[in-house]
Amino acid sequence: MTPENIAGMAYINGLDAVALTDHNSCKNCEAFLEATKKHGVLGICGMELTTAEEIHVLWLFESLEAAMRFDAFVEEHLLKVKNQIRIYGNQLLYGPGDRCLGEYDNLLIAGTDLSFEKMPQIWKEYGGIYLPAHINKPTTSLLSSFGMIPPDSEFTIYELNRPADKEQLCKEHPYLRGKKYLSDSDAHRLIEMRTEDNAYVLEVEEKSFEGIKRSLLL
Repeated sequence: MTPENIAGMAYINGLDAVALTDHNSCKNCEAFLEATKKHGVLGICGMELTTAEEIHVLWLFESLEAAMRFDAFVEEHLLKVKNQIRIYGNQLLYGPGDRCLGEYDNLLIAGTDLSFEKMPQIWKEYGGIYLPAHINKPTTSLLSSFGMIPPDSEFTIYELNRPADKEQLCKEHPYLRGKKYLSDSDAHRLIEMRTEDNAYVLEVEEKSFEGIKRSLLL
C-alpha cells in the first residue's frame, strides 16, 4: 500500500478518483498526489481520525496544504505511545517515487484525545469534508461506540460499508433519513481496492475535489 502502488492500482482498476486516508496522518499525501497525477487519477488527501471514544472519522481535504495543516493539529493530540514494529509493523514515510524517507515512531492507531462532539468545531476551523466512518461496523464506529447517534450531531454525510443496511439503519436512527452516504473500498490491501464495476458512482459537474464536495454535500 505504498503511494505509487495505490495510484497505479487505482488507474488499473479504472477509477477516476481515489483518496489516501491513513490512520491519524496525512504525511504520505504529498507523494500520493505526485503518483496520482502521473496516472491521470484525481488524488484526494485525507485521514481516518480516531477520536477519544475510538470512533473513526473520515476527513477529506481540498489541498495538500489544508491536509498538512490538519495533520499538524492532529499530531498534537495523538496519544504518545511508541510503535512496536514486531506487533504492528512499520509506519513508513514516503517521498516521490516510493522513496522511503524514514518511519513515524508514535503508534498511529493508538488514537487521539479529540472527542467526537468536537468534530463540527474542528471542521469550522480546518474545512474539507468530515463524516463518521463505516457507521454500521461493529467496532470503531459511531454506533458501536455510542449505540446511538447523539442528538446534537451536525454531520450531513456518513460512510456505509454495506449499502444494503441503509434502510434498516434509517428506521433505527431517524437522524440518517435524508442524509447522503459514501460507500468506498476502505482498502487496507491493494487487492481490496474497488474496480470501475463496483466503485461508488457519483455524478459531478467537474472532476475535482470541489466537484465532489458539491455533489456530496448539496
